[in-house]
Amino acid sequence: MRTRSQSHNNSPQQEASPVIVEPLRIELPILEDQFQEDPSPEVLMADNRTMVELLQAPIDGYEDAIVIPEIAANNFELEHGLINLVQNKQFFRHDKEDPHAHICYFNKITSTMRVPNVPSSSIKLMLFPFSLEGAAWIWLEKEPPRSILN
Repeated sequence: MRTRSQSHNNSPQQEASPVIVEPLRIELPILEDQFQEDPSPEVLMADNRTMVELLQAPIDGYEDAIVIPEIAANNFELEHGLINLVQNKQFFRHDKEDPHAHICYFNKITSTMRVPNVPSSSIKLMLFPFSLEGAAWIWLEKEPPRSILN
């Protein structure tokens, strides 16, 4: 009888040689640069602005092209009806529109308003943007800041 320790195989047992497995290393220098942490930006000083100040849009470089001179009159406002008159006949800069006719109409409307201590040129400068629409408005917006003085 054979015991469990005895083998059915009569061939001599072969000893298993130890297998050394080395880890596979692949160098990808391009990827290494992408995953390196960027150094945190250097904070020079504390930002002590309030939340309201932080939420305000920057206004540097966004000045209007039209410069309106200082007005000596107290409590001066453009009348709503005058703004409506100007807006009722706006200039769009279409091919068939006459810019000279637009300026003539604009001068006729603005000459109807006289306010003490307010020059008529200031009234015209304030109202002129209301007289433009479409391509004419885009033209005005593209003019350099503070380039229209009179």
